[in-house]
Amino acid sequence: MRDAFSPPLLIVETGQPVATMRRHGNFPHWIRVAAGLRADEAVVARVESGDALPRHDGFAGVIVTGSGAMVTERRDWSERSAEWLREAVHEGVPVFGICYGHQLLAHALGGEVGDHPDGREMGTVGLELHPQASDDPLFAGLPPRFPAQATHLQTVLRAPEGATVLAKSVHDACHAFRWGDRAWGVQFHPEFSAAHMRGYVHARRDALAGEGRDWRAVAATVTATPQSRRVLRRFVRHARGARGR
Repeated sequence: MRDAFSPPLLIVETGQPVATMRRHGNFPHWIRVAAGLRADEAVVARVESGDALPRHDGFAGVIVTGSGAMVTERRDWSERSAEWLREAVHEGVPVFGICYGHQLLAHALGGEVGDHPDGREMGTVGLELHPQASDDPLFAGLPPRFPAQATHLQTVLRAPEGATVLAKSVHDACHAFRWGDRAWGVQFHPEFSAAHMRGYVHARRDALAGEGRDWRAVAATVTATPQSRRVLRRFVRHARGARGR
């Protein structure tokens, strides 16, 4: 059971996995497993399904999931969530956005999100850390280059003013950023196992073929990504410590 003095994490669910992967659970479940959280250590707000977001206080931190939606669609639930996130960040609530959550956080803080000019990034990709990551609470001490799982069409074209960009890939210049000392966005999926990533590649095989890519070759290069998972677990520890101060 969760310690009564340890507040839970709030997971903001902005979408569902592709249909063929839902037998493995939803994004909050994948995140809990990857983060090492028990079910009673997290509360889920299903904003895409109409759930209202709770008050910011009472949570150690907030994790925002990925989604099949696009931030640029400006859906009502998404814009309401962006406003809520902006307020939470300014109030000092630790926030961690994943993929759509990364883009939504950037949008909420005044950055620019849009279609990536080079299209889809998918599979296990190589991340390169910027020097600024060396003293970041989530990235410090990680190898300067490590693999991560990614699947996205849109991207953070311009990070919010005052943000520190922490990582890039060959495809994407903003794979991670920090705003202030308690808010992070990551374009990659630290909650994805290699099996999750292969399942996504298979689900997108027709789209990949239409883009001139061999999905089997993409799937064959998928590997485990333990360093990216460490980033998520570090956020949980950092959030609990930050809210305790």
